[in-house]
Amino acid sequence: MTDYTQYFDEVIQAHVAIEQWLAEERDASELEQLLSRFSPQFSMVSPLGRVLDFDALNELFTLAGGKKLGFRIELSELRGIAQYQGGATVSYREHQTDATGQHSDRRSTVVFEKHADGRVIWRHLHETFCKE
Repeated sequence: MTDYTQYFDEVIQAHVAIEQWLAEERDASELEQLLSRFSPQFSMVSPLGRVLDFDALNELFTLAGGKKLGFRIELSELRGIAQYQGGATVSYREHQTDATGQHSDRRSTVVFEKHADGRVIWRHLHETFCKE
């Protein structure tokens, strides 16, 4: 059986950091820590089909930092898809809510790179809204 624990842990830890960054006023150094989880070659397909690169992700986090009061993320259905020498691909479900009552439900697939030192970083993310 393939062990995806390191990758699942990164999904969880990254979302804790994202939740904190968006929901609370944080120090700029925390944005640097958050962004260090992502490859400089990062790419993402948003739930609405928008394609983002690392610079766009940086801009999104910079503009949204501390502006989503009461923001919460709940993760479920973490599943390993493939693991290989240079990383892994996993999927998960993500429920987001904020203080206004706005919520979203999405399924996500992430491709991770694993560096020689064991560090795992986000290389690609694809999110799709759920209608369930």
